[in-house]
Amino acid sequence: MRPVINIRNVHRIFESEAGCAHILHNVSLAVNPGEFVAITGPSGSGKSTLMNILGCLDKPTAGDYYLKGLNVAELDDDELTEVRALSIGFVFQSFNLLPRLSVIENVMLPLSYTNVPRAQREMRAVHALQAVTLPVDHWDHRISELSGGQMQRVAIARALVNDPPIILADEPTGNLNFKIGALVMETFHKLQERGKTIVLITHDPGIAAEADRAVTIRDGRIHDGAYIAHAPQTLHGAIDNLPMISAHANPTKGVKA
Repeated sequence: MRPVINIRNVHRIFESEAGCAHILHNVSLAVNPGEFVAITGPSGSGKSTLMNILGCLDKPTAGDYYLKGLNVAELDDDELTEVRALSIGFVFQSFNLLPRLSVIENVMLPLSYTNVPRAQREMRAVHALQAVTLPVDHWDHRISELSGGQMQRVAIARALVNDPPIILADEPTGNLNFKIGALVMETFHKLQERGKTIVLITHDPGIAAEADRAVTIRDGRIHDGAYIAHAPQTLHGAIDNLPMISAHANPTKGVKA
């Protein structure tokens, strides 16, 4: 099976008057069609820089990136715009919704720059909102009338409106409580069942554990699994990482009365 996302030996260096910042070091990652991959790691590890490269919002300083078999470095600006519009759906932690527009108008927005007739744009938006199970009576609401979880589902619907094969999500549950975050993750699982390829950034090992595979990045380098094992931040992760007590150990040893 040919990977839909394939980066090889990627480096990203940012230059400024203060010097050079080497953010990504020799990073390689392959994601197969229909796979759900989580990229996890601490703040400042390079997660967002990597996601920007995956989303064709930035280019590597060195190394190769193949998206659906295309060498991204060989694409001109118009071709990159087309790739972002048709092949990739973006979901952001901060939702990036326009408060003056209704729910369905926000979802239709990516289609405003195409030649798709308005009636067809509305139909695609309806299908996208149905896919994220947002109740019909919310579709005409202003964004300010929605809960955080509902806003994120609108953001996911907007990412789906062009029916892209790839969904890139940057901390999609970061601003949500546990219950609402679980509903958002359920939406991603349903999208995967429909054949979507999902790459999700998270600092939460419990969220990362719901993916098919978790890739940890730290100091700009890939370290598979280490961050999840050593830094539990959710109840799920904390329980899994509790120390084991031997059957022969005295559990009160060292405890003062």
